[in-house]
Amino acid sequence: MTTATRPEIAFRRVTPDDLPLLRGWLARPHVAQWWGEAEYELKLVADYIGSPRLDCHLILLDGQPVGYIQCYPTGVWPGDHFADQPPGSRGIDLYLGETSAMGNGSRVLRAYLERLAAAGVRQVLIDPDPANVRAVRAYEKAGFRAFRRVEAGELGPALLMRWEPDRPRLPTAPAPS
Repeated sequence: MTTATRPEIAFRRVTPDDLPLLRGWLARPHVAQWWGEAEYELKLVADYIGSPRLDCHLILLDGQPVGYIQCYPTGVWPGDHFADQPPGSRGIDLYLGETSAMGNGSRVLRAYLERLAAAGVRQVLIDPDPANVRAVRAYEKAGFRAFRRVEAGELGPALLMRWEPDRPRLPTAPAPS
């Protein structure tokens, strides 16, 4: 990864060849704590590779895979707590599997949100566990705002957060040089 400058962010569709990498990341404590059982999560990704129902991407920093992001239409999954949101809204989930990528979460998220906005998406939703303070802060820094807290059944509590491309953002501190 580039050390003198901020790393370049890119995204690449997940392929079946990426599943062992995802399995390894899902087993890492900092990911497993928030994502649950690795084999279950991996099967979901494997089942939806190439499907329009779930866009699955690797997060690349300077060309190296460092994490995973998925995007889906809201209101189409059973028990979706975003079902009451406007048509065309998208939900996302992500993790940085490589600890070397920590600190880039909000930049990665902003880059992905720019892609979605360019494709015409007017609202993006995310639902972290409120106890995942690091993720909540990164999402806020990327422009998400909390609007509701829910109990998500077996998954526990979730803080529902919304991002809209036309909404003014809070200023963020400049990146260290």
